[in-house]
Amino acid sequence: MPAAGGGRAGPGPLRQRGTRRLQGTPPASPLSPRPPAGRRAALGLVTLLSFASRFHRLPEPPHVCWDETHFGKMGSYYINRTFFFDVHPPLGKMLIGLAGYLSGYDGTFPFQKPGDRYEQHNYMGMRGFCAFLGSCLVPFAYLTVLELSKSLPAALLTAFILIFDTGCITLSQYILLDPILMFFLMGAVLSMVKCNSCADRPFSASWWLWLSLTGVNLAGAMGVKFVGLFVVLLVGLNTINDLWDLLGNLNLSLVTFGKHFLARVLCLILLPLTLYMAMFAVHFAVLNKSGPGDGFFSSAFQSQLIGNNLHNVSIPEQDGYPLSCHCDPYPGGLCRGEGIYTYLHKDLNNLWIIKKHDSDADSSSPVEFVRHGDIIRLEHKETSRNLHSHQHEAPLTRKHFQVTGYGINGTGDSNDFWRIEVVGRRAGRLIKVLRSKIRLTHVATGCILGSSGKTLPKWGWEQVEVTCTPYVKETPNSLWNFEDHINPKLPNISLDVLKPSFVEILLESHMVMIRGNSGLKPKDNEVTSKPWHWPINYQGLRFSGVNETDYRVYLLGNPVVWWLNLFTIGLYLLIAISTAVALKRGVQLTSEHKGELSRVVLCGGGQVALGWLLHYLPFFMMGRVLYFHHYFPAMLFSSMLTGKYWMLGEATWKIARGAFQILDGHFNSSRSFYLFHPLSYGMIGPMASDPSSPMAGLRWMDSWEF
Repeated sequence: MPAAGGGRAGPGPLRQRGTRRLQGTPPASPLSPRPPAGRRAALGLVTLLSFASRFHRLPEPPHVCWDETHFGKMGSYYINRTFFFDVHPPLGKMLIGLAGYLSGYDGTFPFQKPGDRYEQHNYMGMRGFCAFLGSCLVPFAYLTVLELSKSLPAALLTAFILIFDTGCITLSQYILLDPILMFFLMGAVLSMVKCNSCADRPFSASWWLWLSLTGVNLAGAMGVKFVGLFVVLLVGLNTINDLWDLLGNLNLSLVTFGKHFLARVLCLILLPLTLYMAMFAVHFAVLNKSGPGDGFFSSAFQSQLIGNNLHNVSIPEQDGYPLSCHCDPYPGGLCRGEGIYTYLHKDLNNLWIIKKHDSDADSSSPVEFVRHGDIIRLEHKETSRNLHSHQHEAPLTRKHFQVTGYGINGTGDSNDFWRIEVVGRRAGRLIKVLRSKIRLTHVATGCILGSSGKTLPKWGWEQVEVTCTPYVKETPNSLWNFEDHINPKLPNISLDVLKPSFVEILLESHMVMIRGNSGLKPKDNEVTSKPWHWPINYQGLRFSGVNETDYRVYLLGNPVVWWLNLFTIGLYLLIAISTAVALKRGVQLTSEHKGELSRVVLCGGGQVALGWLLHYLPFFMMGRVLYFHHYFPAMLFSSMLTGKYWMLGEATWKIARGAFQILDGHFNSSRSFYLFHPLSYGMIGPMASDPSSPMAGLRWMDSWEF
């Protein structure tokens, strides 16, 4: 995290005591001399190799691969200004759409499924943009390790590890969010350590520049995926540590400390939040046309979308008896025959007539408004059956009651009675269209009408199950609202008066994204994985092709790189824990040994190891479906740790270096890249299990499928 000095007052030694540098990093020169020519040449070399490896055969294959079907389609939505829903924040898709637009793509390709050929459509702008950002990861990692260790060999080793990793190449060559996320992640880490190098000259131009760039990159990482919050946590922990050190510096005045604190609040909190909200403002301004994402959002939000059936309409504000209403839950309602289901689009099956529970008012009756606490019946307009529940088990969800359509021409029984309750309202308050969030409580059983979120089989039209639950009093799936209202006796109001504020839209969009993200489930025949699979390179992902006649691309890390990274992580943790235990037991160390441990355990990777842990361990606590590509941000940190470790230390590493030399003697990273590069750049012909395959003998683990 950006460190800060103790100000300019006082003699040199005292000022030096007040300077917080990153874990043993040598002090930066006040004059900031240009880097030696050798370092500049090395940076140019690794950058050139990175771009060459990522742009090689970029047009191949000329068809949709893996998740290009999602993110390419979403880029098209931006070009066409069509509203859609995704479980991730919008920045990555916005940038993909912008890249496509600037490169001449017209947004007409449907991106229906993997394998669809692009034909005449210009897809190279979007792929090229992702490849460009993926190529930047290598120089970013090189500069980060160089700044942390001041070791050119360590920085070069890190760069070559990433250049020759087949997984990083594959993930950078397609229209995906991953290279965009990792670009901002590594940008935040690099900016953080660069700001740290300016610790002896706080509030200088370079210090402000790198501190501000840290905040900009944090906003970018959060704006692409929610896992960008992990790097926010990394920067936050380091900021707290730096401020704590500054607070303990008695040579630093409280006024100067306050300036340090406010600078970090401005650049690392206010700046990222401002950019993050501005991104959403642009997102909602661009996507102003009705599209496939409407049904995930509230009716008040939908009324602002051009082409939505609620846009620019006027309806009565309060509900009255009798009326026909479009009863829309979150996200939608449907009744067919005797089944009650939910889905996301709208049709005539959504229309219901609200009646008093004890009478059948008709159009000649005076208007009576529906109020909080009223007991009502809901008659389905198309079938004339009542919304009904009873103590029969729901078809999929155990211990939930079944919900059906019951009765003939509105005639039923007491199990058709529902109490209508407005969330947060008192008895007698009026029910208002769009704005009132209501729940329906079954009078006879006391259960709450809601959606279980489970998809019914084909006999249920593969729609979402509706149940009546006696256990949960209020969840997002048990809240409903009246979306449309037809009653000629009541005055109409324009829905423009119900327009939600930007803050309301922002909060709603995040609630929808979080619910959608946590509810992601694997699809049929989809290759998922568990977090413990990832560091050992246990199983890859098919990007394209499944048999010997297809053009096959397979996401798999370079085995030598990944297993060396895993060995390094284990070795680092072993040394760090052993050192902590030894010191706790009172072992006395010489100044030479203390310096060596400081270089290996602290300067050698403490902050990088923390980054790896923060980007890996949280996945063990996630309930959503997980895939192999989720590990790649953590893989960047493990590669930097490997690069730093194998080039630092003396006697401590003799045994470890011996093991590395044995491994490197058989299969170094460049040689293994040569063997496994067809996984990234594509292959046609027999599978690896066939002796005639060019990949024969390289299927070192049975779980690899190429």
